[in-house]
Amino acid sequence: MTLKKTAAAICAAGMVSLSGCASIVGDTDQQITINSTPSKADVVISDEHSQEVFQGTTPTTVTLKKADGSYFGGKSYTVELSKEGYDSRTISITSAPNGWYIGGNILFGGLIGWLVVDPLTGAMYTLSPDDIDAGLGESVASHDGGKTLNLVLTEDVPQELRKDMRLLGQL
Repeated sequence: MTLKKTAAAICAAGMVSLSGCASIVGDTDQQITINSTPSKADVVISDEHSQEVFQGTTPTTVTLKKADGSYFGGKSYTVELSKEGYDSRTISITSAPNGWYIGGNILFGGLIGWLVVDPLTGAMYTLSPDDIDAGLGESVASHDGGKTLNLVLTEDVPQELRKDMRLLGQL
């Protein structure tokens, strides 16, 4: 082998050993698609420190950070969906190490990728779920002349309030 080819091979091996596999093939951000039934629901996303990172309405696509920038600092989020007259929903988004971090560093990245590069960049994580399609249920309130009627299932009424329930009529 010539000196140039040997030097090129050593440089290539050095580059691979100094990089993390997940950092090569992954991103530090991830897009999350949020839909609801009915649409036009309010969306508020907060991170693990209760800091609001997004506010909007469905349908929407949001780009979220997968890591907080610290060593092994995966992010987590809380998505709150609400619409007047409907049940609200709260969905958690969590980060977990992805396959490129786990398997890719065994094959290509080595210990440097596994213990230094990928944990610092955040590319080692995948946010889940990455597609939210939440049903807010049927309308739970009807407005008539300034009065509100809330409909609930009998089993959702606290036991101490059931004694005050009255039968209005039979269907």
